[in-house]
This record gives sequence, C-alpha cells and structure tokens, in this order.
Amino acid sequence: MKKILLSAIMLLPAVAFSQTVTGKITQSGNAGSYVEIIASKDQKKQTSISDEKGNYQLKLPENGNYNIKLIQDGTEVSSRDITVNGDMKQDFFIEKRQEKQIEGVTLTARKKLIERKADRLVFNVTQSVASQGMDGAEAMAATPLIKVDDNSGISIAGKSGVAIMINERMLNLSGTDLVNYLKSLRSENIEKIEVITTPPAKYEAQGNSGLINIVLKKNQNLGWSGSFTTGLQQQTYPGFSNSATLNYQNERLRSSLKLRQNKYEKHSYENYRIEGVDGLKSSDDRRDFGDGLGANLSIDYQLNPKSNIGFIYDYGYGHSNMDITNTSDYFQNENYTNTLSTYAEHRGRSTQQTISAYYDVKFGKQDNKLSITGNYFSNIPKTTIDFITTDNSGDQSTVKSPSTVDYTIYSGQADLTLPYQFAKVETGVKFTNFDNNSQISYLNLVNGNYSTDPEKSNEFKYNEKNYAAYLSFEKSFNEKWSAKAGLRYEYSVVNGNSLSSGQQSENSYGKFFPTAYISYKSNEDHTFNLNYSKRINRPGFRAINPYRWYTNINSYFTGNPFLQPSINHNFELSHVYKGKLSTSVYFQRSLNASGQLVILKNENKISTFENYYNQNSLGLTMNYSDTFFKLWEVNYAADLSYMETKVFATDASPGKGSGYEFNFQNNISLNKRKTIQLILNYWMRLPSTSGNVRRDYLGNFTTGLKTSLMDKNLQINLFVSDIFKQSKSLGRIFYTTGTHYFNNYYDARRLTLSATYTFGNKKVKGADRNVRFDEKNRAN
Repeated sequence: MKKILLSAIMLLPAVAFSQTVTGKITQSGNAGSYVEIIASKDQKKQTSISDEKGNYQLKLPENGNYNIKLIQDGTEVSSRDITVNGDMKQDFFIEKRQEKQIEGVTLTARKKLIERKADRLVFNVTQSVASQGMDGAEAMAATPLIKVDDNSGISIAGKSGVAIMINERMLNLSGTDLVNYLKSLRSENIEKIEVITTPPAKYEAQGNSGLINIVLKKNQNLGWSGSFTTGLQQQTYPGFSNSATLNYQNERLRSSLKLRQNKYEKHSYENYRIEGVDGLKSSDDRRDFGDGLGANLSIDYQLNPKSNIGFIYDYGYGHSNMDITNTSDYFQNENYTNTLSTYAEHRGRSTQQTISAYYDVKFGKQDNKLSITGNYFSNIPKTTIDFITTDNSGDQSTVKSPSTVDYTIYSGQADLTLPYQFAKVETGVKFTNFDNNSQISYLNLVNGNYSTDPEKSNEFKYNEKNYAAYLSFEKSFNEKWSAKAGLRYEYSVVNGNSLSSGQQSENSYGKFFPTAYISYKSNEDHTFNLNYSKRINRPGFRAINPYRWYTNINSYFTGNPFLQPSINHNFELSHVYKGKLSTSVYFQRSLNASGQLVILKNENKISTFENYYNQNSLGLTMNYSDTFFKLWEVNYAADLSYMETKVFATDASPGKGSGYEFNFQNNISLNKRKTIQLILNYWMRLPSTSGNVRRDYLGNFTTGLKTSLMDKNLQINLFVSDIFKQSKSLGRIFYTTGTHYFNNYYDARRLTLSATYTFGNKKVKGADRNVRFDEKNRAN
C-alpha cells in the first residue's frame, strides 16, 4: 500500500501540471489541414495532427524547451524551438513549398467512408471504389440517406423536400434540367457529398429540412485538363446524352467550362380510377420526348493570399414534349354516363440562366472571413397544349392553350465568419426577390377560327420579398464534446394578383427559426449527434398560380393563390460507428401542411392544392457501408417510418401507418486492379401508408459492368435497370367521398451504355494550394 501511495504521489505532479499547447497551422493564407506536429524533449516525443481547419491541440507532460517539427505528406516542412511555461497558444506558418512535377500522390492516411459532423453526414466519394466511373446523379444515388428516382426526383430519407448545392452554392435547377446538370458532373471530380438533414442557421429556412452539398475536388492540375462523356440510353425508344468539361489553371486562376446535351424519348402510361357517387375511369397512353443544351462557366481568381473573386454562369435551353391519348369513362352511382376521348400534344421549351458573383476576403490574425455574393436566376418556360376531345355522341371540341411563365429571382447576401478563441461565430444578412409573371390562354376552335374563352384564361403576377439575418455559434469544448446553435429571422412580404379573375392575395409575416446541435465523440469508433431545427415550407410557384392546365375539356390542374406556408419541427438523434454504420432516429411535426387534392364533381375533375393537414412522423434510418475481401464493396440502407396525419377543411381522409424502404448496393471487383467491376443493386419499398395514400410494393433491380482502360483514362459502363419491371406506381388514395386508385409506369426498364475519357496535363501544384469556398450560400 505504501508503494502504491508513493507512486501515486510521484505521478500527481505530472498529471496536475501537464501543459496544453493549442493553435492554428496556416500555409500561404490557407488552413494547414492534417499536418502532423511532433514535440521533442529529452528524447521523449508527443504528437498531434491538425484538423481540416488547421487547428491543433498538443498535450505536454511538463514545462521546458521543446523542438517542434511539422510533417506534411511524409515530409518535414518546418522545425523550430519553443519554450513552454503553462498552457499557451502557438500558431505555425508553413513556408510555400517548391512546386514539383509528379506523376501521382500516394496518401498514407485514409479518410473514413462516412463521417458525422455536427450538422451533416459526409460521404467521402473519393474513398468509395463503387462510386468511381459514374456521373453525379449516380454517385448521389450511392450516398447514404439519398434516394434518386426518375419520376419523384432526389430525396433524403424521412424528408419531403430537398435542395442541392455545389460547393455551398445553390443550384437553381429542377426536374430534367437538374438531372442533366448532375449527369454532366463526374464522380472522379467529386470530393464528397454532404447530407444536411437539419440545416444550420446560415441556410435559408425554406424546405422540409433537406440540403445536399456536392463538394467538388480542388483542381490541382496546372494547365489544361478535362473529360468527355457520351452515353446511349435504350428504353422503349432510344436516347442519348453528351457532356464535356475543360479546365484551365495557373498560379492565380482557376477556371472550368462544362457543356451538356441530351435527347430523350420514352413511353409511359397513367391509369386513374375514382369510385364513389361520381365515378371515373381514366387512362393515359403517353409518349414523352425532348432535348436539352447547357453550359456552365466558373472562374475564380486569387487577388492575393487573403482574397479572391469569382464568377459563375449557367445557361440551359431545352424542349419538353408529350403526346397523350386519354380515354375517360364517367359514372353516376356506378352507372355509366359518358366517355371522352382526347388526343393532346404538349409542346414546351424553356430558357434558364443563373449568374453568381462573389468576393471573399480574410482579415485579422484569426483569419476572419467576409463573403459577399450576388445571384440572378431566370427561367422562361413556354408551353402550348393542343387537344381534341370527342364525346360518345361524336361531338368534338378543339382547343389550343398556350402559356408563358416568367420566373425571375435575384438575391444579395453577406456572410461573416469570426473564429474567436471562445467559439466560432457566423453571422450574415440576405435579401431575396421573387417575381413570377404567367399568362395562359384557352382558345376554342369555332367555325375555323380560334376564340378566347375568358373564364378559362388567366394572367397572374406574383412577387415575394424575403429579408433574413442569422447568428450562430460553434464551440469545441474538448476532443469529445462540441456544440452549435443558431437563430435565423426571416420576414416575407407576398403579393399575388390574378388579373383575369380579380383574385388578389397579400400577406406578410416574420418568424424566428432556431437550430441546435450537440456532438459527442466517445472515441474514434463512436460519434453521437442530437439536432433540432425549425423550418418553413413555402408553396412553389406553380402551386399558387391559379392558371388552369387542361387535359381535356372537363379536367384540369390549377394552383391556389391563397396557400399558406407550413411550419416543420425536426428532431434527430444519430450515431456513426467506425465510419461504416450510420443510424438516425428522427421525429418531425408538420403544421398547416399543404398538398395536392383531386376533386370529381359530375364530369369535372379538378386537381388543386390546399392547406389541409397536420402530420407527425417518427422514423429510423440505417446505412451500412463496408468492403469485404478488398473486392466487395457494399452499401445497405433501410428507412422505417410511422406517420399519423390529421386533416381539416377537406374531403381527404385522416390516416396513419408505416413505411418501409430498403436499398442494397453491391460493387464486386473482378480483378485485383479493380478495373472490371460488377454492379448488383436492388431497391424496394414494401406496402406503405403515408397520410391518406396507401402504396403497393415497388422495386428496382439494376445490374451492370464498369470497365477502366488506358490507365483508367477511359471508363466504360453498361447498366440494365428495372429488369423485373417492378417500378410500377400502384396504390390507393382515401377520401370521405370515395376511393381513388392509381397505376402508373414511366418506362423505368432501360439499358444504359456510357464512355468517359479524361485528358490533360499531369503536372500538379504543390500541396500548399488550397482555395476554399466556405461561405457560399443559396442563390434563391
């Protein structure tokens, strides 16, 4: 006992008087990420590694003189002596290293495939063999928590909406234009994909808590480089797509030009049946076809080591067409009354432009950062619908319905980052203006001439102004605990005016949106996070536009200019184990939510939008990613949910029930060099209930081969999707007035063949070069 006590007394001073040296490593004005720090004294060594922001913490057993060496990429880049006397702060600066021409870089450290940060889950695409040789949309489909579907688009598990950013900059694209842009990206150029399930205060509060940030690699190649991709897609009809990327970089300038082009054609059908006092049996046989062109130019110029300016321009032009043959049988109390046969030609074209300019500057000893950004977005879709409807008596109605919608969005924002010792502080302001001017005409053919029907024509003007300010704090208490909290205030002024009908709506409101995050890292294998955010879900432009889109003389879609935004409260508890297993439990409460409703009165079928329900959702998501035998990479995911929906002021039935989705992705390398890979993927949704909708089983089995040739400069992919034709959308929608049935299929079975060739200078810049785009925010 005396010996133990004596040993404890001798050890006590070393524990009680251990010293902590903290600081930041910078390199040519940028953060010195993942630099090894070695402190030596009397042949004893203590080590630490800086984080991605260059911050480090070094614990020393005693005061005295130490030699500090900095090791970067296995090479000693700095050495100096310091004197330690108590806890102290010591920053280090790495001199610029001489540029070398090398054939490649071998990293001795490997990031985990999945990382969890306070406010997001990070999927490191560069660490996934399965994600290489893909386009951006395919790489996103391999990311945990993300689902990519041809018809429903891109979604996050447990979220009803999602927005997509590139390097923290919002993409103002949707539908086909968004998919085509993502397909123009190559997974080899993507560093990581961040899934932000509870966005922090610096992001807009719009949307049901879902953001995806695609972080592109910082191009290190001096001179010229690029890639070219061509693809063939065979569904019922053939289609193809092409994209090209050209990069140029020197000491100060980084530039990239992306070109994209596509042409598609597919066969779809939609069947809709209503049983009730008023009955309907409708079937659409549809041919969808169109094309698109686009270009994206980005330029970033470093004015000096502390500041840079940048410019991004994106242009898109395309056609979206449909030929539809519709048969609608009508019933009263299950007794047949009439049949309408309609042939419709939809011809649409749109032009989109996005312009962003920014200025970033760092100042002060702590590398404070100010980012100023201006954005402009315009979209002008023009559509003409010509249709002929014939009833069972042989009478015909010939209609022409041209429409023009003009969307314009511009915004300006300023973001300030202050990395104080006590906490990292972020604050900023933003102004956004939305304009939506639309005009639709309904023209009847009478005696060989078209005449306007004023009751079915409309001109609508909409303006929305949003003012926002935010403040957030982020603090790392020690190696295990960290927290982040923020508060955002948004004030909106909304004006809608239907010039034809005289309907006007005016509304203004201001709301606070708090966010909070707590992170606990018990050790290298376990990370826990608890998050909360309040969000607002404002209706989309088309949902509030009262114009009518007719499918025959009695059936049309229309918006509701009196729609109100809904509020969402989101809670999430998550855990990541060894960077392989990610588990999240979430709860969401939606208040005054809106959705699309279908109403049938006699032979008039109307689809519109209403605020009609409150919903509670409880769910569990799990994702497991790993590699077996160094050849077999897997990514397995499950999303289990339970929803309870209460409705008001509508004929929709309240509902409650469960949902079950599973995704199994397998990538098997068939040779040791991993240049030939077999893909076996299966996604399925078991019979599930959401709100007043009951959906039947849905599945998709995809298989294919990926081959790398010419020292991996040429990538050839061959895939076959929906082999068993299980991607049919089948289900029922429950109303108090009756039950609606749907059975739709959108030509999901297809064969895709693509080839990508990369070229360019292999001379790379020194490792000190690391321009970052940290504070770029949304463009709408």
